[in-house]
Amino acid sequence: MRFGFSEDQKLFQATLAELLTDECHHEALAAAWETDAGWVPGLWEKLAAMGVTGMSVPEEHGGIGLDDTDLVLLLEEAGRAACPEPLAETVAIATPLLAEVGGAHADTWLPKIAGGEARAAIGLERERFVADAAAADLLILQRGDALHAVPASSVKTAARDSVDGARRLYAVEWTPSADTLLADGDTGHALGNRVANRAALAAAAQLVGLGSELIRLTVEYAKGRVQFGQPIGAFQAVKHHIANAYTQLELARPTVYWASNSVAKNTDSIDLDVSTAKALASDAAHACFRAALQCHGAIAYTYEYQAHMWMKRVLVLREAYGSSAWHRRRAARSLIDG
Repeated sequence: MRFGFSEDQKLFQATLAELLTDECHHEALAAAWETDAGWVPGLWEKLAAMGVTGMSVPEEHGGIGLDDTDLVLLLEEAGRAACPEPLAETVAIATPLLAEVGGAHADTWLPKIAGGEARAAIGLERERFVADAAAADLLILQRGDALHAVPASSVKTAARDSVDGARRLYAVEWTPSADTLLADGDTGHALGNRVANRAALAAAAQLVGLGSELIRLTVEYAKGRVQFGQPIGAFQAVKHHIANAYTQLELARPTVYWASNSVAKNTDSIDLDVSTAKALASDAAHACFRAALQCHGAIAYTYEYQAHMWMKRVLVLREAYGSSAWHRRRAARSLIDG
């Protein structure tokens, strides 16, 4: 099967890339780290005006009604820009779940998400903490085989340390109720697995974007940094560091794109495809992290230099929604079980 992206999908990606380049520059991200939520003021509203927040919202709720293959390129751009907004959690994870379940929760929240009036946070049971829980309007929370849509007013949050200043982590206290229930039993279990797959896919796509930007920053630095009378990029050891990381990243990228197709179509190989993508993207982004750190030297991890924000996001998303080791084990089980 041949899988590729349409011109419209590529155009939307390029348009978002232009917006994020303007809005998520180093100074804006550094300033966002000092805000209560860690977000760039006004960016969410601009994403809504562009139609990004409504991409996966069905048309009857004011959105565009697109699927995971349309979102994957945008999530990659969000990673490339180290975008601090909860774009993945809101648009790629919470919205498709609400649309699939339907009912009162969908009627209430989907128009708000499409209009840029609401952001979501995701709390899977195997994750210790919930990113952006204190600032989100809606939390999708898992308890056993049940999924709940819980308004922010119904939870208590306690901040926890995070290496990434734009991805705030919280312990969440909440009480399940009939009013918050989305699904339970076998249906809840199946939907929970789809949520977990979408979350892992979203993290993988962002990791590919993060790795790409770290490679770009490293190449630019290697061209300009002079040692022994020539740019350090001329030295074979530096070239090998960058080339090896870049090769690993380019091998991971198509597995992420293919996994988006599997999630959109809910194929029989969805678990295998998503786990393969998350494992390879996690390892590739970490290889880009290491290459950037090695080639830049200590400056790469200083607060004043922009690369550290991308590096810290790699460290966080590499472990989020299943580590590389966890997904390799799941992929192995999928292959063995046939």
